[in-house]
Amino acid sequence: GFAQLAESLEVDLTVVGPEQPLEEGIANHFRRLKLPIFAPTKEAAKLESSKAYAKDFMHKYGVPTARYKVCRDPESAYLAAEEFCRGDGAVVIKPSGLTAGKGVTVCHSLEAARTAIDLIMTQASYGNAGAELVVEECLEGQEVSILTFCDGIRMVPMPPAQDHKTLCDGDTGPNTGGMGAYAPTPCVNDRLLAEIQAHVIDRTQHGLRLEGISYTGVLYFGLMLTSKGPRVLEYNCR
Repeated sequence: GFAQLAESLEVDLTVVGPEQPLEEGIANHFRRLKLPIFAPTKEAAKLESSKAYAKDFMHKYGVPTARYKVCRDPESAYLAAEEFCRGDGAVVIKPSGLTAGKGVTVCHSLEAARTAIDLIMTQASYGNAGAELVVEECLEGQEVSILTFCDGIRMVPMPPAQDHKTLCDGDTGPNTGGMGAYAPTPCVNDRLLAEIQAHVIDRTQHGLRLEGISYTGVLYFGLMLTSKGPRVLEYNCR
């Protein structure tokens, strides 16, 4: 495996790119063998590998995010979608597990939400990743990304970025793993960055400490800048 390869090549440091090996515990395995690796443990990477866990973590530690429900069967998911779709509201349907950044569906009607729920839960279009769903309110605003370098003690932010996930021009089409990004983004000024640091990064770091999780690697915060302030859409772990 990779550990054997790193050992035989006398690799100074392994940096993990994809999320799947993190969920499977590659960092835990390397550290057991005393091999240097820049990546979060399986426990820390759960912030990305389980959206349900991540949302509950945010709720527990006061990290601002959209209102949500975790659903484990289609019927409860329909009810949650109905709640968030009231009036002109849109609803977001997310498989809890890993989907290579392509699992999020924004639904502008209850009918579209039911179709997405059926596709994910009944037809198992994402396999086991869709056995559990996060159904949440749709937030409006500018979307920005904050990435932080983490050494197990500190989280140091990089310049704020803006990445574009939708397939087509004008922010239309299905979500992808990413069509392009740039940094720094003018959407985030010093005052807003200080607010993100205090309400998002520091609270996440505090929560991880209380959970007994030491985070090493890069932690990504996907944010929506709403009229009520920044809200976390997702964590990504690298």
